[in-house]
Amino acid sequence: MVTTRRPATGGTASARRAVEVAGRVRDPEMPMLTLADLGVLRGVEVVRDAEGGEVVIASITPTYTGCPAMATMRDDLVHRLNDAGFARVEVWVVLDPPWSSDWISERGRAALRAAGLSAPGPAPRRTGPVPLTLGPPRSVPPCPRCGSAATRLTSEFGATACKALYRCTGCLEPFEHVKEI
Repeated sequence: MVTTRRPATGGTASARRAVEVAGRVRDPEMPMLTLADLGVLRGVEVVRDAEGGEVVIASITPTYTGCPAMATMRDDLVHRLNDAGFARVEVWVVLDPPWSSDWISERGRAALRAAGLSAPGPAPRRTGPVPLTLGPPRSVPPCPRCGSAATRLTSEFGATACKALYRCTGCLEPFEHVKEI
């Protein structure tokens, strides 16, 4: 089972092509990111079944348990790989270790900023249960449009559960911030 493997090149030509195709699949909620740049695509491998046929296994990890976009991610991976000539595709959901906002690539962070979203900072280091704390966030993200640090939280939840809404008190523009997890 693939549990911690990150998408990587190598292996057979078929496996390299499967990694390349899967690595181009976009996140349905933040289409400026690929699943690979978001860190959701955990692994892609090509294995042989009992009859010697190829099976592509793509492993993904949700940003949140119960993420409603998981079915769309699965379908998009299957369709793109099928369109690339891979007849048999399985998508596995891997929950351990859980996704972390640290897995967003630098290219992904740049794409978020270019789209006007505030990229997450480093995720807090935790072991064991996560305490539920109420009140203001640990740190306030800078405005992705003007760079001002004078921003305020307007809602804990944005268009998706993985984002919060902020407003810049400098340029007065609202923006979404991808939460640190």
